[in-house]
Amino acid sequence: MNVNDFDFELPERLIAQTPLLDRTSSRLMLLNKATGEVTHKHFKDIIDYLTPGDTLVLNDTKVMPARLFGVKEETGAKVEMLMLKQLEGNDWEVLVKPAKRINPGSVVTFGDGKLKALCKENLPQGGRIMTLQFEGILQERLEELGEMPLPPYIKEKLEDQSRYQTVYAKAVGSAAAPTAGLHFTAELLETIKAKGVHVTYITLHVGLGTFRPVSVDNVEEHDMHSEYYEMTAETARLLNETRASGHRIVTVGTTSTRTLETIASRNDHFQEESGWTDIFIYPGYEFKGIDAMITNFHLPKSTLMMLISSLSTREHVLNAYRQAVEEEYRFFSFGDAMFIY
Repeated sequence: MNVNDFDFELPERLIAQTPLLDRTSSRLMLLNKATGEVTHKHFKDIIDYLTPGDTLVLNDTKVMPARLFGVKEETGAKVEMLMLKQLEGNDWEVLVKPAKRINPGSVVTFGDGKLKALCKENLPQGGRIMTLQFEGILQERLEELGEMPLPPYIKEKLEDQSRYQTVYAKAVGSAAAPTAGLHFTAELLETIKAKGVHVTYITLHVGLGTFRPVSVDNVEEHDMHSEYYEMTAETARLLNETRASGHRIVTVGTTSTRTLETIASRNDHFQEESGWTDIFIYPGYEFKGIDAMITNFHLPKSTLMMLISSLSTREHVLNAYRQAVEEEYRFFSFGDAMFIY
């Protein structure tokens, strides 16, 4: 498979720049994964397509205010740093801009020294391993000094930072939001539960590897970055019971999907587990953990396009995306949603 097989024309005006006032008022495209049939609804209508006994799986990761602006201690040059994932202790994998200014031994200081970062190692594509130096609790320093790391295609300033968090976000650790979950409100989730649909949570801390462009022509040669995940014993039990009773497991987002598929692929069932996953799902993959998925509209030629194409077919997905463009759906993080069932 060639990466260009997952390309499509997307007018820039359809890239959503700001979230809608009401989370549930986004549009919802229904895609029958077997037939390719497309139906147009609004997100609040999702309740009509979930049935009693189904289990809805959401990712409860919380985005860190992980974009920091500081200066190189030796020269005073301005430096931007995006924290990606914690390694050991206070060592973090980060992205820095401009990367050429930061090399092993360089120190970047933020907030007049409230937080410092010592470069230990250079990584490809502007990556660095930095040792953080601070007093007190890191999360409090980030809340004080950091900004929400919005994707680069969002040019507008986000007035309400909470709109780049799901309403159920709990486990701090992501460099980006699991955006399919942004459409849910607490009220909608209660309505879903009242219908007899189970709601449960996993954690996968989203890194930027998910969104990095595929730099090879041959899909099979692409290497995914690893991301940390957790599943509790309670969630595993519920998912096993759902599967045994013949009901559907419906994931919210590609992150929840990748977590369930990682665990189901390794064990043939669900179990309490934590670790790192670099699972790469593309057409030809046989799903072992999920039946249906709620997701946003993704970037052309991305690994996310490949994942959703594997749940349906590439032809069905590209046809649905052509209709989404014609109907002027909103794309990407603050955009509309699709239910592949």
